[in-house]
Amino acid sequence: MERPANDDAPFAASDTTVQGDTTARSGRPAEAPARETLRVASIPAVTLFVCTTCRLAGADPQADPAGAALARDAILAAANGGATGAAGAIAVKEVRCLSNCKRALSAALVRTGGWSYVFGDLSPDSAADLLTGAALFATSTDGILPWRGRPDSLKRGMIARIPPMSFSEDQR
Repeated sequence: MERPANDDAPFAASDTTVQGDTTARSGRPAEAPARETLRVASIPAVTLFVCTTCRLAGADPQADPAGAALARDAILAAANGGATGAAGAIAVKEVRCLSNCKRALSAALVRTGGWSYVFGDLSPDSAADLLTGAALFATSTDGILPWRGRPDSLKRGMIARIPPMSFSEDQR
């Protein structure tokens, strides 16, 4: 099995290629020993997850959640180059719930081999702040979202900072 240089890099099921025994498919014996190879998905430097089920306090329960509008704005802004300096390095994805309902609206920044960040208390117009933070994170050399240059909403609204899977307390 071929593995990426960074062991934290995920494999995408849709990008999996398996080569193996053709007997089951063709009815003829395989000419070569069975081998399995995996192709790694193209992974963005940073993925921004925006909760689409977040509602603002006192919002009409029949109205679309404000989180869905924030997610659409972030996707549109990213598609229109809203994350300057990190073209193609940021993916924006909708997620149904980040379980941060008491501090909605919520979003998370995730980076392979880097720390992950969860934010809350965002406003419906926070898409630009989220993309600014994602661009800073994408260009970070140490896998940590820099404090300097981070929009105020991402300073005040930080809920959690989660270490990468490969983290060891010995790493300083």
